Parts: sequence; structure tokens; C-alpha cells
Amino acid sequence: MNRLKRFWGNVRASFWFVPSVILALSIVLALALIEVDSSMGGQWLARWPRLFGTSAEGARGMLSTVAGSMMTVVGVTFSMILVTLALASSQYTSRILRNFMRDRVTQVVLGIFAGIFTYCLIVLRTVRGGDEGAFVPALSVAISVLLAIGGIGSLIFFIHHIASSIQASSIIASVADETMRAVDRLFPGSLGHGQIDDAVGVSPPPEGKWQSVRADDNGYIQSVDNATLIRVAREQQTTVRMERGVGDFVVEATPLVSLAQEAVLSEAIIAEMQAAYSIDRHRTVEQDAAFGIRQIVDIALRALSPGINDSTTAAMCVDYLTAILARIAPLPLPSSHRFEDGELRVITIGPDFASLVAESFDEIRGSASGNVAIMLRMLDALQTIGSLTHDAGRRRVLSEQLCCIAEVGAPSIPSSHDRARFEERLMLVRVSLDHKHVPEQHAEP
Repeated sequence: MNRLKRFWGNVRASFWFVPSVILALSIVLALALIEVDSSMGGQWLARWPRLFGTSAEGARGMLSTVAGSMMTVVGVTFSMILVTLALASSQYTSRILRNFMRDRVTQVVLGIFAGIFTYCLIVLRTVRGGDEGAFVPALSVAISVLLAIGGIGSLIFFIHHIASSIQASSIIASVADETMRAVDRLFPGSLGHGQIDDAVGVSPPPEGKWQSVRADDNGYIQSVDNATLIRVAREQQTTVRMERGVGDFVVEATPLVSLAQEAVLSEAIIAEMQAAYSIDRHRTVEQDAAFGIRQIVDIALRALSPGINDSTTAAMCVDYLTAILARIAPLPLPSSHRFEDGELRVITIGPDFASLVAESFDEIRGSASGNVAIMLRMLDALQTIGSLTHDAGRRRVLSEQLCCIAEVGAPSIPSSHDRARFEERLMLVRVSLDHKHVPEQHAEP
């Protein structure tokens, strides 16, 4: 099932799948209209002679013109897409290219142009002059004109879409939206019944009592089939421990997952465990919210680089990182120890609040040294996130991040006026994080 999901994800992210579906539909449409023309063509001509009356030569000329123009437009469209990909890769980060490739508008527009071209070719080959047994599919030719007009509208819309999609705000917002959808799916998790206190008092098998299942490929772990891990642990009456989590790079023949010693590690079990992990050449956001954060951080680092020095884009990145962490802050993240019927079944590896905060702000903090605007924006971010959680552990994580910003910020700001602004804001955020605490509802795993 995991391999099928990975295949379907790769197909959806390709430039060929949606255009191929639309092309197949255009073939079906052409054949259906030709059959209608074959049985009712005379009626169309008799009822609307000005609309459907055309000679075989005129029909050929019309179809040839539409088909040729559509191929020209396809070439222009591909050129625009390649330029957009190159620009996005150099200006922002290469990790967002997959988002552009998955863009439904681009795929559908390419399919429309290719479909119109194919439709005209199929109809064109059925046109016959008087010496060949006259047949002019009047309805099909008229539809080709409507399709050509629709193609022109699609081209205009596509140009507008490309111009909008390469703006920094659109790219960052798109990545953030995808990441927040992943957060909604992942937290809290549904892998067994994890305890929020991280299973205090649970004694997993000793370190030497594990049997390892090794990876059969190199690459990044895109997803894990949680149901398979639970089922195998239940059937074997044992505990399964993840050795690598989603987003990690795994090397072939290194431990991927381990089972407690009492389990029977047969070839079937090994194959089942390996199939539960989806491993490929790149990370995806579906089960890896940290990768969405990583993409936004990469854009911010590129914006803060001396060659670009785009504080506005970096500030937008901090704002959307704040939105993502604010979505996570009040959620009860599941424990790494997952139970079923009171038995410890799976010990997982997954992101916690501290790692996601560090992923969001550590590198930006280092690159923003001396940049008052970004430092102040990060302080605002910590205050906003802190206002949404009552968990003492999470507020402590935010306070530690605040101390790191203070350590970098104050010495790097040359202006005494800006330094005073920074220190004043720093004090307000520190007071907010220290005094807005209420009794804990959950403890951070």
C-alpha cells in the first residue's frame, strides 16, 4: 500500500499524467463527434447552413490552422514553465520545484493545448473531398473553433497564473498551507494510543534484546505505514521500535526498524517491515511537516544572504513560520510510546515541539545578525506562539529560543537607538513568557 501511495504521489507530481488524461478525453470527444456527424451531418447543414456550411478544403484549412497554432502555444508554454522553474530555483530554493510541478493549473493547461491539437488531427484525417467520397464533419469542425477560443482563454489565464505564482508571497503561502494541512493530519497521531506523559514508568526491552530489519534502499523516508507496524507488533505479541523517522536519510543495509527479541523475524516479516517504509530520493510534506518548515527557512536564508539582502521576504517567512508553530502550539503531540490494549506496541521517532521551533528559527537567527527588523519579527513570533500554549515545557522552549535571540541580537546591532528598541521588546516578550503561565494541561513528549 505504501509503495502504491508513493507511486500515485509521483504520478500526481508529474507533467505527463493530467495532460495524458485530457488528451485521451479529447480523442474520445473527437471520435464521438465524428460518429454524430456521420449520422446527422446533413441535418446540421440543412438547419444552420451559415454555421456548418463549409467545404472539405475549408475544413482542412481550419483544422490545420488550429492544430498548428496549438503546437506553437505548447512550445511557448513549456518555455514559460522552464523559465519559471529556473527562476524559482535560483531566487528561492530548489526544494520548491516539486510544488510547481504539482501545480494543477499548469498540468491542466498543458493538457488542454495538447488535447486540442490531438482533437484537430483526428478530425482532420476524416475530412474527404468529392473525389474521395465527400464527408465533411461540420459539427466537429465547428467544435474545433470553440476549442481554439477556449485555448486562447486558457493561455491568457496561464500567463496570469504564472505571474502570480512566482511572487514570494504566493510561494511561501503555498508551502505554509501545505505544511499546516500536514500538521492537521499528523497531530495528534493515530498510531495506537500514545500517552501524553510519554509513558512514564514503561520499561521497554533492554537495548541488547532487539532484532533489526535493515533498509533495502538508500534515500529519504517519505512516509511510514503506521497500521502495518501496529498489526505486526500485535500478531507477534511484541514491541516494534523505529530506528529512523520520517524525513531521515537512511543508508542501505542499516537498521530501519527493530523488533523485540521474542518476535519471530521471518523473511515475510522483514519484507512487510521494509514495505511499510516509503523511501525515495527526496522528502515530501505529507507526513513530514518539518520539511515544509525547511523549505520556508531555505527561502528566508536565501533572502538574508548578502547577495540578495531581501528583508521583506525574510520577514514573510518568519510570519508564516509563526502561523505553522501557532497551529502546533496548543495541540497535544502524541507520545513516542504507543499502546494497544494496555501493551506497548510501537516506539516511534517523530518531531516534537522543541525540534520544530529549532528548525524554524535557529538558522534564521544566525543569518539575521544585525538585522533589527528580522530580530524584532522573531520576538513577536515567540510572543504570539507563547500566547497560544499553556504547556510549561513548550513555554520553556520558547524562553530558551528567546535567550538565543538576545545573545545574538544585542551585540550585533550597531545603533544604540535600535539596540534600545530591541532590548525593550525583548523584555516585554520575556515577561509575557514568564508570567502568562497557567497550570499545565499536557506535558510535552
